[in-house]
Amino acid sequence: MKASAGQIRAAVDKPNPDTRLYLFHGPDEAGAAELAERLARALGPEAERVDLDMKALREQPGRLADEAASLSLFGGVRYVRLTGVEEGAGEAIALLLAAERAGNPVIAIGPGLKTSGKLVKAAIAAPKALAFACYVPEGVDATRLATTVAREHGLRLTGDVPQRLASATGGDRAILAREIEKLALYLDAAPDRPRDADGAALDAIGADLGDAELFHAIDAVLDGRVAEIGGELARLSEAGGSAIPLLRQLARRLMTLAELRGDMDKGASVDEVLEKHRVFFREKAATGRALRRWNAAQIARAIDRVRETERAMMHSGSAGEVLADAECTAIARAAARARG
Repeated sequence: MKASAGQIRAAVDKPNPDTRLYLFHGPDEAGAAELAERLARALGPEAERVDLDMKALREQPGRLADEAASLSLFGGVRYVRLTGVEEGAGEAIALLLAAERAGNPVIAIGPGLKTSGKLVKAAIAAPKALAFACYVPEGVDATRLATTVAREHGLRLTGDVPQRLASATGGDRAILAREIEKLALYLDAAPDRPRDADGAALDAIGADLGDAELFHAIDAVLDGRVAEIGGELARLSEAGGSAIPLLRQLARRLMTLAELRGDMDKGASVDEVLEKHRVFFREKAATGRALRRWNAAQIARAIDRVRETERAMMHSGSAGEVLADAECTAIARAAARARG
């Protein structure tokens, strides 16, 4: 079954015993992880988690159904979590959905899966599965998400607070949830004692994550100003900035460059491309320099590297912010060598 945003949030907060598979697919891996964590919390603090990867599913497709039907070592709640799910998991998923019984839910996260792919279509068609497409929220969707998450914590966001939170967290649900939790704690808010959260409260917890610093850091990366990267990243950190919003904004800028560069490769000039796409005046100079410096292949490779770094940061035990700093420096060095 295909779930809407409202349906999936209700489903993970109150799991249905008949649902065998929760498939979270699409590029917003942080959003998928947040939904998976909510489901895990709903199953209870004593729930036993079993982790499987693609290697295990390819080598033993029947193992997934076996794990889903197995009793916990201590007789309690159990669930199976799959990460990095690919189309190659199709046989294992089919066996799970066709099994005579499966008492333990399976949470599958597949950021690379396509909605048009066989695995997602199979999950949508199965009455014992829920499939939800996770995309990084932007614009009105990001603002609406901030309002929804805040309401769940007993907060009524007023004025421009929803927009500020959405912008500051770069569409990252996990960071948004943490900022809202801080705001709820500061205002002593809860679902049974709702509070209004205004701009003054947001200022008090320092939830603005340095938009100006993000802009300058990204410009330094794309311009290849290697000597300035350390200082820009330090200023971003001092302003309360986080690596995930930085990586996501960098990826968006690179994707915009890819689109503009595509027009240039068809014969348009830099000025024509900037005018056609109505690039914001504050970004015109930097965008023009980047278009003259980067070619399409270099931009594509940079996008892949940024996304790989974000995924690496999601893994427990990773080097965290250090990975983002190192990758920004590496891309800046590549930009310094690039000539378009």
